[in-house]
Amino acid sequence: MENDNFGFETSAIRTQLERTQYLEHSVPLYLTSSFVFEDAEDMRASFAEEKDRNIYSRYSNPNTNEFVDKVCKMEGASAGFAFASGMAAVYSTLAALLKSGDHIVSSSSVFGATHSLFINYFPKWNIETSYFDINKPETIESFITPNTKILFAESPTNPAVDIIDLELLGTIAKKHNLILIIDNCFATPYLQQPIKWGAHLVVHSATKLMDGQGRVLGGITVGDTELIQKIYLFSRLTGPALSPFNAWVLSKSLETLAIRLDRHCENAMKVAEFLENHPQVNKVKYPFLKSHPQYEIAQKQMKLGGNIVAFEIKGGLEAGRTFLDKIKLCSLSPNLGDTRTIVTHPASTTHSKLSVEERLAVSITDGLVRVSVGLETVKDVIADLEQALS
Repeated sequence: MENDNFGFETSAIRTQLERTQYLEHSVPLYLTSSFVFEDAEDMRASFAEEKDRNIYSRYSNPNTNEFVDKVCKMEGASAGFAFASGMAAVYSTLAALLKSGDHIVSSSSVFGATHSLFINYFPKWNIETSYFDINKPETIESFITPNTKILFAESPTNPAVDIIDLELLGTIAKKHNLILIIDNCFATPYLQQPIKWGAHLVVHSATKLMDGQGRVLGGITVGDTELIQKIYLFSRLTGPALSPFNAWVLSKSLETLAIRLDRHCENAMKVAEFLENHPQVNKVKYPFLKSHPQYEIAQKQMKLGGNIVAFEIKGGLEAGRTFLDKIKLCSLSPNLGDTRTIVTHPASTTHSKLSVEERLAVSITDGLVRVSVGLETVKDVIADLEQALS
């Protein structure tokens, strides 16, 4: 059903493939590596891209197409491409658009794997990255050089839940003719649509809240048609495509994204308020807490605060490890965005390879704990956190 006036939830549920001759209500799985052609001319025209049709599942697949269409509607994008993981999306998006000698300006607060890509791998191809402090947005333009091609940021950031003004980034990108890419994984398109604020591309790890149940890996980039075409051509050659089965799972998951996020955010707010008043906690960062340093920006560009709460436990590194050892109900996992609440101590796990100075530069103190608040009865989650803090 095509209707641009549908609400978010209706689009998430009713955007689907055309029914086959079997008139199925739920979209079937298309578990095929390739597709057949009617005749030689059909095959020629298809490979010449004179026809918009499926050829090979490394290029496209009906299940993948449906997933991409849904996310495009949610984000207000004109095109997209789906990947086997979130990092496949990040790497392929950047690699498709950059050449030797290009320069990236990025927020210093980025996912650890993205940071490793910027620091350890892109320099081998003479692509350099400069980091700006997300708490000092007035310095961003000072990092832009004549060879700067991309402005990249996460908001909220992983794992410290900092917020940056997307409208400001959009203005800077337009002024300097840069491609603005926003990692929108923590917010999802239900809570935030960066394209409205000037982003050209939006990247997601669909493994997280889009799936929401810790089942499959996936990634997606949506945005400007011309840029997506470049990403598509690069990706159909290099092969990071999302599997049809995972695409089917993710498309079904998007049908419940809004209702899940409402409860995630409600629970996360209660957890944040509990932690803010706990004597063993130095500080709490949650976008919709008034104590958050970028609270006003979060109110402007986000519908709700998300499901991630970051807090600093008193006692540093050892206190963080002790806290994890005492957890009973919540899960210890590097993942996030699950129905189950997950706690992580970044300094000893996901960001342990960074130096102390590098961690502090992105607001990761020794005592920082990241909580991905799930969908359990929230009083049970709070009770587990309370006993682990005692």
